Amino acid sequence: MNRVLIIANDPLARAGLAALLANQRDCTIVGQVAREEIVHAVETFRPDVIVWAENQVSSRNLVVDDLHDLGAPVLALVPDENAARDAWSSGARGVLARNASAEIIAATIGAVAQGLAVFDPAFALRVAPARASLVEDLTPRETQVLQLIAEGKSNKTIARELDISEHTVKFHVNAILGKLNAASRTEAVVLATRLGLVML
Repeated sequence: MNRVLIIANDPLARAGLAALLANQRDCTIVGQVAREEIVHAVETFRPDVIVWAENQVSSRNLVVDDLHDLGAPVLALVPDENAARDAWSSGARGVLARNASAEIIAATIGAVAQGLAVFDPAFALRVAPARASLVEDLTPRETQVLQLIAEGKSNKTIARELDISEHTVKFHVNAILGKLNAASRTEAVVLATRLGLVML
């Protein structure tokens, strides 16, 4: 059973989402709070997954470097592709359209709780253009870094896991973007997924 903490400044949105998920298997709503209460709420409720239903999803104004530092993976429910891009780059582990069904939200909660990354394909098609080709083959290390990016991990976390410096991670990320002809980490992941370079 996954313990779920709902984040939304609108109390009606929190209540509506809680009601939507109430009858889903493997989901237990342990708390419903506004954005400014999130850090304290995570410490109090110890959720397995945070479901973020705010228009803007980022680590700005929180006492964390990115959303991964909250201690639980974040599933963001967003209104459009711009918000989807921002949520992903800020460290959200899952990104879905706000109007996703209860079944899809519950399934995604289960997936991110198990360490998987989920990015709504409806957004992916608009976030990244249809082209998907490599300018140059990735090195084994770049492939490792790309997989960790696809898992939504920050440069700091990637550096720690691979036992390299953050500067080296940034170097690899820039090389990956160049070889995939991608403008952002999100676009790189989408293109790499189409090419079968990473598994989400």
